[in-house]
Amino acid sequence: MVFYSGESRIMNFMEKEKPIGVFDSGVGGLTVVKRISSVMPHESIVYFGDTARVPYGSKSNETVIEYTMQAARFLMQKNIKALVVACNTASAVALDVLKKTFTVPIIGMIEPGAKMAIKTTKNHKIGIAGTRATVGNKAYSKQLLALNPLVEVYEQACPLFVPLAEEGWHKHPSALIIAQEYLHDLQMKDIDTLVLGCTHYPILIDVIRKVMGSHVQLIDSGIAASEVVRAELERIGLVSNSNAMGRMDFFVSDIPSTFKNIAQLFLEREVPHVTKIDTEYLSSLPR
Repeated sequence: MVFYSGESRIMNFMEKEKPIGVFDSGVGGLTVVKRISSVMPHESIVYFGDTARVPYGSKSNETVIEYTMQAARFLMQKNIKALVVACNTASAVALDVLKKTFTVPIIGMIEPGAKMAIKTTKNHKIGIAGTRATVGNKAYSKQLLALNPLVEVYEQACPLFVPLAEEGWHKHPSALIIAQEYLHDLQMKDIDTLVLGCTHYPILIDVIRKVMGSHVQLIDSGIAASEVVRAELERIGLVSNSNAMGRMDFFVSDIPSTFKNIAQLFLEREVPHVTKIDTEYLSSLPR
């Protein structure tokens, strides 16, 4: 009996020290990694960015689901204790499939971001800036209206924001011109809250804020999702007991050197190594 109790404690310790898996189509999920690390600095994180196949927002639902499932299967091999889908497009399209397939807690971006927007808005007029897929699926509209049927929701696809973020052009003059073009209609709707409906978009937060003005509150779904991750790990008793800074391991499907440079700049910490994982390998993982 004593041996069993000790064994249980060891198993529980091992479970707590498993990493959190974070997945995105590219570099955008780094905004979520930064938030998770900020609220839970002792948690280890394994990140996969599908940089060979970014952006997801212009792809079919079937393709997004297939790519997302491949990424999830890869991260499950890393013995993760929770999966964060740090991609609004994948959250909008593939979250239900993921939850039916895997047993670990799975946290997407849509519901946390929508809840934060509902809490933030004063005039009940909320804008959504997202990829074509997220806007086309009306993922945020459905969630917001389910939470409060009285809100007015206005959506705008901003497809060029992702390549701007991926190229590190968030301070380039072209970013301001493109943001002004995309966000003009939302400016005319008298919104007081704008959801950044893609995890790449917080990389462009300064230019978006410049265009929208200080009276519009910008909602970063990554911030909201990080709090959900912490609450879920606390609920199931899997918060790390470590006093050391959590380890970060990064995997991408293309150009690890570019990702490494962006990651170090954005996370403000050294990223010793980024490992490339071929898409052929991802496609071959057992279903």
